[in-house]
Formats: sequence, C-alpha cells, structure tokens
Amino acid sequence: MARPRVHEVAKELGISSREVLAHLESIGQPAKSHSSAIDEPLAERLRLELSNGATPVEADATAAEPAPEPATAPVVEDASVPAPPPVPAEAPDPAIEVTEAPPGPDPVTVARGVSVRDFADAVGRSPAEIVKVLLGMGEMVTVTQSIGDEALVLLGDELGAPIRIVEPGEPEATVGAPSPTPEEDQDVAPRPPVVTVMGHVDHGKTSILDAIRKTEVTAGEAGGITQHIGAYQVTFENRVISFIDTPGHEAFTSMRARGAQVTDIVVLVVAADDGVMPQTVEALDHARAAGAPILVAVNKVDRPEADPSRVRQQLADRGLLPEEWGGETVYVDVSAKQGTNLDLLLENILLIADIQLDLKANPDAEASGVVIEANLDRGRGALATLLVKRGTLFAGDALVAGAAWGRVRAMLDERSDAVPAAGPGRPVQVLGWQGVPEAGDEFITLDDEREARRLAGERDHQRRITEQGAARGVSLQTLLAATREGEVPELNLLLKADGHGSVEALDDQLVKMDQSVVSLNVVRKGVGGISENDVTLAQASDAIVIGFNVVANSQARALAEAGGVDIRTYRVIYQAVQDIADAARGLLGPEVREVPLGQAEVRATFRVPRLGLVAGCMVLEGVIRRNGRARLVRDGTIIYETRVSSLRRFKDDVREVATGFECGIGLEGFQDVKEGDLIQAFDEQEVAR
Repeated sequence: MARPRVHEVAKELGISSREVLAHLESIGQPAKSHSSAIDEPLAERLRLELSNGATPVEADATAAEPAPEPATAPVVEDASVPAPPPVPAEAPDPAIEVTEAPPGPDPVTVARGVSVRDFADAVGRSPAEIVKVLLGMGEMVTVTQSIGDEALVLLGDELGAPIRIVEPGEPEATVGAPSPTPEEDQDVAPRPPVVTVMGHVDHGKTSILDAIRKTEVTAGEAGGITQHIGAYQVTFENRVISFIDTPGHEAFTSMRARGAQVTDIVVLVVAADDGVMPQTVEALDHARAAGAPILVAVNKVDRPEADPSRVRQQLADRGLLPEEWGGETVYVDVSAKQGTNLDLLLENILLIADIQLDLKANPDAEASGVVIEANLDRGRGALATLLVKRGTLFAGDALVAGAAWGRVRAMLDERSDAVPAAGPGRPVQVLGWQGVPEAGDEFITLDDEREARRLAGERDHQRRITEQGAARGVSLQTLLAATREGEVPELNLLLKADGHGSVEALDDQLVKMDQSVVSLNVVRKGVGGISENDVTLAQASDAIVIGFNVVANSQARALAEAGGVDIRTYRVIYQAVQDIADAARGLLGPEVREVPLGQAEVRATFRVPRLGLVAGCMVLEGVIRRNGRARLVRDGTIIYETRVSSLRRFKDDVREVATGFECGIGLEGFQDVKEGDLIQAFDEQEVAR
C-alpha cells in the first residue's frame, strides 16, 4: 500500500498543508514539503491529533505536557502553558551605549541621459567644473550633451556624492524606492499566484495551457512557435491561477527572461520522449535567476518512447533533485494530449503558493504592475497586456508606462470579455493608449490624463536627448572596409520590428555577437513600420536601420535615399545577424538589393470563380506586374510575401497596370486581404559590394 503524502492527509482533515507540516515539526517528525510521503502510523497519529477541530497549537500543547524535560519540549503559544523566560544573552544591556555610524551624504537623483548643465544644477556645481572633471576622466562633452550611466557613477565618486539614476521623467520621491512589502502595506489580501510556463520549443507548453483552458490556441499559432507572451487565468477548486505562456525558441531568450522576472512560480515543461534540451537549460537558468520555485511538468508521458525517469536524472544532474529521490523539487507526469494529471499539476501549484510563498497585496492601493506585451492592433490602436501587481485597475483610470500614456478605455480578459476592474495578479488587455508602451515597463496610475501626459512627455524628452547624445558610428560598407584594415569599428543600429518580442529577440542576438570584432550600439528600438523620424535619427547618428517583418513608407524611403541612410529589411532574424557578422569578418558577399516597382491600395475585395478572392485596387505609384514579386502590408507590417497571380483591368487580363489606374489583383496562395491594405510590387537584384 502506498504511503500517504502530507497534502493528502491535510485534504482529508480539511486543513492546510502548512498546518500539518507545522504539527509534524512540533512532534519531532519534520517533513520536507507538502508532497513528502509519511508512514501510515504517523498519518494515523495526525488524524487523531488534528481531527475534531483541534488546531496544531492545541495538539502541540497536548504533546508537550508529558515531556520529561522542559528543555526539549516544543515552544507553544497556548496561554495554559507557561512561556520560557527570555534568554539573558539576547536582551539588550542598558549599560552599554550603542553608537551608530554617522550617515553618509544623501544620494543625488538624476534622470538617465541627463545633460551636463542639469547635472551641475543637481549637485550644486558649475557646468564648467563638471566639464573639467569629465575631461580629466577622458570624456569630452559640452554643457548641452548627455552623460552616460558609467560616467555619472564615476562623477559621483569624484565629487563625493552618490548618484541614483532613474528613468527619465520619473518622480524623484517614488522612483527607485522599493515597493511596499506586505508587512509595510495595510489591508493586504491574498492574491493569485503568477505562474510562468517555460521549456524547449515543441515540448508542449502551450498545449498544457490549451488543455487546462479547454480551448484551441495552438493550432492558430504560426509554425507552432508562440511569437508573443500571452497571459491567461484559470480557476481550480474555487481558486484562481494566472499563467504567463513564454516562447521556447532560443531567439526569444530575452522574452523568457522577462517572463521570469514577474512570476511567482515557474513550471518547467520537459517532454518525456525528448529529454532536456538547450532551451530547457536556458529556461532553468532564468528561473533560478528570478529566485522563483520550480515545478517540473514531464509532458507526453502517453507516448511509447516516453522515459520520465531519464528526465528526472538529467535535471537531478543540474540540481533539481525530485522529492521521491529525497530532494525538494516537485515533478508531475502529465499528458496534455490526454489530459492526464493536469489537476494534480494545478494542485501542486497551489500547494507551493500556500507553503513556500506568502502571496498578498493591497487591492485598495493605486494600481501598478508590469507591461507583459504591447502591439498596434488594426482598428483598436495600441493594445497592451498588463499584469496588475498591486492595487486595482479600473476602466477610466489614467496611466503611464515608460513614455506611453493613456486612459483605460476598455479592459479585456483572455476571452475578449470586458473586465470592469482588475485586482492584484490579474492579467488584462488594456485599450486606450496614446502610444505603444514597451514590454517590461512598469505602469502606474495617476490622478488624471493631464498628469499622465506630462510625465510621459518628460520621459520621452529625456529619452530623445539620450538618443541624440549617442556616439556616432559607421555604415555597413565602412564597417567592411574598417575590418579589412584591422580596426574594431563601432556600428550604430536602429531596430524596428512587428512586435516588442521580435525587437528584443533581434537585440538579444546582436548582443551575443563577438564585441571584439565589432562594437554594436543600438540607438533606438521600437515597434511598427520605418518612419521619417527613424530615418532622421539614423542620419543624425550614422546608424543603419534594421527592419524585421516591417517596411519603410514611401516618405521614409525618399528621405533615406536623400540622406544616404542604409535601410535593410529582413524576414528572418538570423539573416540580419549573419550580414553584420559577415561584414565584420570581411566576408560580405553580393548584396541582394530590393528594387521597388510600385504600390497599390486595396479599396474593395470580391470573389471571382476559379480565381478566389480578388482585391480591387488603385495603383498609387509605379507599376504592378503580373507574376511579379509582391507583399501585402498592413499598418506598416508585412503580412505575406508572394507573387501577383492575376492582374485585370475590368474583365481583361493585363501584363501591368500603371499609376492612377484601377485594377483587380490576385495574390498567389493568400486570401486574407482587407480594405486599406497595401500591395507592394518589387524585384530583387544581386549587386557586387
């Protein structure tokens, strides 16, 4: 007969596992965790001592009475049992005078990217004196230029004043100060645990959530890889659990790290037939860095080649020793496909939250939390997924995150249902932003829109100053020449992509490059199509514009051609990284240059027998050619790349249509065309560098 576990006895008695563990400790039979197995005689003793409404304290008092020596009796809090006298060694001696070290100077709070003049005002020195000190440090700057973070710290050491760097525009009284702890906060209440699901690609992370939520999500994701972080809530035994689903592909390591920073518990998913893979180890490293408890879900145990013991051995070698082997890590064998042991997985999540964590927050405080993901949505504008960490967010609240601000026009849950209020631990999608916030930014609520607009404006102004003060660099062609001459050049980059996750993935891959070959400096990274402002900044900082799944509008292209700005667009992250790496090694091959041919706007859509969906278009510039290369662009983002399969003027098939004429365009292999979309025709040519 299998030995009962602690949480099973607790459930049987109708009390918490924490109380059972406390009682076991008091009777000299400690257990490691709620999943520890105990002998049947000990379980029977627990049933006797903790049944009939007896609390652990009462049982402890009963157990303490027959103890022969008071020194070995457990400490109790019952009023009927006299408390032991205080230990003299621990009592403070009034005869001893305690002297405290004199407090150091208060830190000077400055915004990141502060100018020399503003820094001088903050520390009470003249700008000329600050310039002189910086010159002695090897930094040649004027009074209007910004100072880097490292130089700010060194300046503080030189002037004898500690420097505290905050985000631009953040109030000095609040930024940098730690959030109130449950002990400091009043009126705290339990909140749902936030669980991040991590693991290798295709090991079944989203499938497990899909099985838990009983919805079909996985089938709708491109390539079977989760491209953006999603947040969901599920209810189990009248309790709520918040899940964050992070991607498993190695290109999205930074997104996975961001997910670990906001989580309470990490569920590490490992396929029983595949074992530990490189991304599994990366996820484990991020979970440990976040200091979150780890629960291992061994998935796909229904497959014939499944070997859960091998998974346990591989992870035990990396420090995750299973409880059944005498360790402290909980392992649950599950099958997302068949729904096996999913209830046990949820039960263990709640047990870990109850026993190892004290998850409380003040629901009545001003709402604050973290931006999980943000993007531009056609028709609804900027849309951000927020995780409320403290307080309650209401519809109509003014809020700011980074340099973006807005008023909560609507809040939606994972089923797109309206949510009137979101308390601690609740993920919601928020509409009403005046700009796209950045994933990972902390959001706060303010009294009104005017204050939110002012704070966001200050942050944006300071960020622009920081960007304009960035070091000037080189273009990709001069990078190639410089590496051939044996130099280590500096390359400035401006990154734009279709989502914040893609931007961070590209940035993460570039950071991993060998910096001894080329020094990379990202002057700006953002979401959306390449605009004139991007080209202007790239021209001012001698930067290359790298676009991933986005294109430049016609005005930006014209400005780039006039200013000699290099714009490069890619559909695969690794191609961008490979181009820069090849140029740094002096191995850049022929350039595949894109030649724009024309652009047409979709005015209407209709279906034609044997042709499928045809887009009624007006050619805005250039020409559209039948069988030529084309892409569908929606809000600056590339939706699909294909060929023009059919081209008609009225009922006649034509070879090409020029500017100012209407036509019907059919795209090969693509039917999801909407009014307002742009069809861009182009050609590709190989050009020797």
